[in-house]
Amino acid sequence: MRAGVVGTGHLGYHHARILRDLADSVAVFDSDRGRASQVSQELGVALAGTRDELFDSVDAVVVACTTVSHHEVVMAALEADLPVLVEKPMAADSLQATELESEASKRGLTLAVGHVERFNPAVTAASPLLADPRFVEAHRLASFKPRGTDVSVVLDLMIHDIDLVLSFVHSEVAAVRASGVAVLTDSTDIASARIEFRNGAVANLTASRISREPMRKLRFFLDRRYVSIDFAGRSVEVLELREGEIRPVPVRVGGADPLTCELEDFLESCRTGRPPLVGAAEGVRALRAAEMIAAEMPNRPGV
Repeated sequence: MRAGVVGTGHLGYHHARILRDLADSVAVFDSDRGRASQVSQELGVALAGTRDELFDSVDAVVVACTTVSHHEVVMAALEADLPVLVEKPMAADSLQATELESEASKRGLTLAVGHVERFNPAVTAASPLLADPRFVEAHRLASFKPRGTDVSVVLDLMIHDIDLVLSFVHSEVAAVRASGVAVLTDSTDIASARIEFRNGAVANLTASRISREPMRKLRFFLDRRYVSIDFAGRSVEVLELREGEIRPVPVRVGGADPLTCELEDFLESCRTGRPPLVGAAEGVRALRAAEMIAAEMPNRPGV
């Protein structure tokens, strides 16, 4: 299968790098011609002169350009009858995301969304232990980097945990409370949200892109069980109440690379037609929840 990558920034570079070992051939395109040429030469992959030229030469496309461009680029790829893996967030808003979902469905094409934490081996190992969580705490803290600041921290970072929480709490969102402020950019840089579900489950999420110490952890409290996932350390801690005592439960975590697993899942979906692990419906759902969170934040300049 011939794969193409639109966007050769940080994520696009790594998509192209990994695809060299997974696809028959790889081509890249970026509106920044110099950057695309640099990546092409460094990775030894083909360089497309235009987006249409790329589309004409591949069987599947990864879209890793800026979020505001996702709708236009993904729609063009779908109209060229190409399956697509688009980086998160799926689009700039849920209306655009819904349009992409509809177009992919109409054409019978794979549209996968790059919520890469779903493929983290710690998540894979913990998943069988996470039936019916009652309370969830998420902390996703990162140091400041200009990359990704075209959107708020909710769409940049928190959306990872929104997607994960929605994948484990099988209930509709009943209410959302949130707050956030802009510090170093014109959009929200640090945010806190509380999601209440109709089944009584609650999730508290904190995300920051201006922290001095990084942290990526998700903690689940269930009936007589506690599960903590450390994404960065790729480790899982489990405690259970057994015979009146709280005891640790060993969990074996594999060493698979999440981005490689995500791309393998996408290509397998393209080849076989089976749904990807994170499809368009999941991308739309996460974006709608993110919009509910953003709507609850104080409407003042810079937020």
